[in-house]
Amino acid sequence: MEHAPPAAPAVRETLERLLASETFGRSERARRLLRYLVEREQAGEADRLKGISIAMDVFGKDGDFDASTDAVVRVQAGRLRELLEQYFANEGVAEPVRIAIPRGGYVPSYELNAIRLPGDARSASETIAQRPNASAEAAPSVSEHLDNSVPGEPVALTAPAAPAQSLTRQLRFFWAAMILVIVMLGVLIVRQSNAFLGGEAGTSVETAGTASIAAQPTFDSLPLIYIAVKAEGPEAARVASSLRAGLAGFDTIDFIGRDADSTRDRSADPISFVFEIVPGPAAGDVTVELQSVATGRVLLSRNLTSAESAPDMVESNIASLLTSTVPASGAIYSYIDQSDIRTSQIACLVLDDRYYLDMSAQTYEAAYRCLQKLVSEGTKSSLVYAELASLHVEAVNAHYAYPPEATLEKAMSLAHRAVQMGPMSPHAHRALGYLNSRLGNTDEATRLMRKAYELNPYDLGMAAAYGYGLIFAGKYDEGTPILDHAVEAFSGHPTWWDYGLFIGAFMQGDMKKAAIASESLRTTASKSHYLAARLIGAKISGRDKLAGELANELVAEFPNFVADPRATFVDRKYPADLTDRLVQSLRAAGIGNPS
Repeated sequence: MEHAPPAAPAVRETLERLLASETFGRSERARRLLRYLVEREQAGEADRLKGISIAMDVFGKDGDFDASTDAVVRVQAGRLRELLEQYFANEGVAEPVRIAIPRGGYVPSYELNAIRLPGDARSASETIAQRPNASAEAAPSVSEHLDNSVPGEPVALTAPAAPAQSLTRQLRFFWAAMILVIVMLGVLIVRQSNAFLGGEAGTSVETAGTASIAAQPTFDSLPLIYIAVKAEGPEAARVASSLRAGLAGFDTIDFIGRDADSTRDRSADPISFVFEIVPGPAAGDVTVELQSVATGRVLLSRNLTSAESAPDMVESNIASLLTSTVPASGAIYSYIDQSDIRTSQIACLVLDDRYYLDMSAQTYEAAYRCLQKLVSEGTKSSLVYAELASLHVEAVNAHYAYPPEATLEKAMSLAHRAVQMGPMSPHAHRALGYLNSRLGNTDEATRLMRKAYELNPYDLGMAAAYGYGLIFAGKYDEGTPILDHAVEAFSGHPTWWDYGLFIGAFMQGDMKKAAIASESLRTTASKSHYLAARLIGAKISGRDKLAGELANELVAEFPNFVADPRATFVDRKYPADLTDRLVQSLRAAGIGNPS
């Protein structure tokens, strides 16, 4: 008799436990490959699971990949099969679903685990009826039955009893089996609990009565995002397609490339969210709603008119929507941060985002120490390494006291590690680009920033970084419009966007825009170059009183900068023409040595 294939939620839960296991803890490539294969198959894209697509999507190969000379996919698939066998023979012995990658292809297969609870097995009397010569003394114990079983064959956790046995003896065997099953599940739970965050990191582990153990977020977990398409028509199709493409590029979330399963246990998804695409109020309108799966709370509801979902507009509007919801600065992280369900990685990314909104020594150290702790605990997240690398550069730039003896070499090591762990991570490429910009490698910095943007053009943060990189490479006419669009589209942006826009507009001669951008820097903790930009902006606007106050603040807080502004700009590898213009403007405002 054939059994029905495991349900999608069961497959997903098994996958998440497996990826968090000790068996897979030392192999980032195996985890990345397994997640890709299972998610693509579950999304109905099994036909895409070919060597070349895997090489490009998972291992970062280009279109010239040749499987006959490069065996990376075959080698990693073989290693994955070995790890799967090892996991299900040890840690995952009691998993309800077994996942395999049959040889000769890359499409995963699933089967229900053959281990059965006593209530699922045939009754003792039925078993004895088929074995009339068996006696109570000859029957093997439960432990012997398990030891002698053939791997892969069903194991019944009941001991057959003779017809003459009393009901008490039958119950004794039944409860012995039950105890063994409970012990096995207890071992599994203990192993899984090692991956959970405790104490100050703030992860909440719900009781078994409210959520399954499998659904609990581990310390490295990110928000899990689904899509549910409940509208028809070409407009809805374009919105859904653009939303899928956009979500696939964000490394601040885990995106499940299929519609949400309405049958799953909502309470088991504390950090899961769903974008529902529903009919809008008018013909041709499409409404996108973002909801918490666990609570049903609507975090965002955005109606797109037929014009806004037109082919030439839909990507821009979806980019704006996603940038306001999916990054660490967005609605999803904000909602999680206000609850008791955040994981340590989510908590650290929130602190990291707060630093860039309020660039003070206090917010910096809180973010750095948090991310550093994740690294010390063995995080497998390239995103953590990428953000830690960027913060390390900040320590060098701003001369923060922590970490002691911060260097660009250490930042480079962290950034390279991020790219190695996440070759398709936009954040990793952005961090490496930022570091190369700081080192004065403008061509390499621009290339890496462009790569980050291409990996996720729906993230306005990556667009802003690319525009910023172009501006500080002296390509003002190219970079300023890109950064300007990002600033206009996302009101919750960090202040470095405004500083980059000030520089770009200033060098293009658009003094009105430069003054407006400089005014936005007032919300950030004092930094010499930010105060200098505000001072120049105040002089441009004719606000002499404010200019005088800012000049006094610069003199009081940054005497070394005031004595020689050029040295600071040269140290930060500003283009020569930009340095000259800034120094001239500051001298006109009474700052700097006129000689």
